[in-house]
Amino acid sequence: MILALPALLCLAQHGPNSISIPDDPREPHLRNVRQLTFGGQNAEAYWNLEGTKLIFQSSQPEYPDEQIFTMNIDGSDKRLVSTGKGRCTCSYYMPDGKHIVFSSTHATQPGPQPPVDRSKGYVWMVNPHYAMYRANPDGSDLTPLIRRDGYVAETTIAPNGKFMTFTGSWEGDLDIYRCDLDGKHIKRLTHEVGYDGGPFVSWDSKWIVYRRDAERTPAEVEDYKKLLADHLVRPTHLELWIMDPNGRHKRQITRLKAASFAPFVQPDDKHIIFSSNVGDPKGRTFELFRVNFDGAGLEQITHGGQFEGFPMFTRDGKHLVWASNRNGSKPRETNLFVADWVE
Repeated sequence: MILALPALLCLAQHGPNSISIPDDPREPHLRNVRQLTFGGQNAEAYWNLEGTKLIFQSSQPEYPDEQIFTMNIDGSDKRLVSTGKGRCTCSYYMPDGKHIVFSSTHATQPGPQPPVDRSKGYVWMVNPHYAMYRANPDGSDLTPLIRRDGYVAETTIAPNGKFMTFTGSWEGDLDIYRCDLDGKHIKRLTHEVGYDGGPFVSWDSKWIVYRRDAERTPAEVEDYKKLLADHLVRPTHLELWIMDPNGRHKRQITRLKAASFAPFVQPDDKHIIFSSNVGDPKGRTFELFRVNFDGAGLEQITHGGQFEGFPMFTRDGKHLVWASNRNGSKPRETNLFVADWVE
């Protein structure tokens, strides 16, 4: 499947490519904060190996369902690299710099995406139409990697180029898998009932950190299974776990009794940065936190007061990118920010 057209399309944006945001004295680890996107919903921005490009998902008036874009780290040269059809998520650069991967529904659900059924409370959709694709960095030579009868998304890639990891539902539960970079030799890494997902591979490729919604009572298990049958999950209690690339040495990191997700291992291999609503009785405010590998030393990193999520360090640990509601022109607008990291 050859789709070169997206490489010619740029994200419409008026004004500067990026702007400086005043440092917040409550955020001593973040300096020289810059806003890279303006308007819409922008999230899950991830660095390439060299720290020179970002790939992210965005919904805009011309693309109401999320599509995949790339840009330079100063916010310039924003380009559509997905098809513009269906909905896309979970994009990532391959270590060779010559390919990208992302999940998309365009092949089997190309039209407007169905809304989430909010009658069941706050739930996430795990769309079974998502399949994993590989493409050139400009979106050309789009090729399916993994198509299964179920959800295939949440992909991240080991920087050593030996494997990638993702979340799938085709065996009746939401579990984490690994495979070669060509989609072959798939191996299931988690087997417990509940949502195991959001895996991120550390920069040294030695660890996979992920979120887990452990169902604790028969009633919770029943609720989870009923929702999953409708391709939904209720992400109200997510804790962070870590394991090696073969699914061994699983260990729980947090016990916050909150919704904690989007973990990423700091390049020092001593800390994990993540997003959580811990400390908010209403569960609506998400901030970035950092914790030691042993679960001790919890430290709040951001103080945005709304939503801060999807953090990722550059390989040298000097820069952080994340998504935030701060400095939005409209309520609940989510934009992308980069900052120098100060230890």
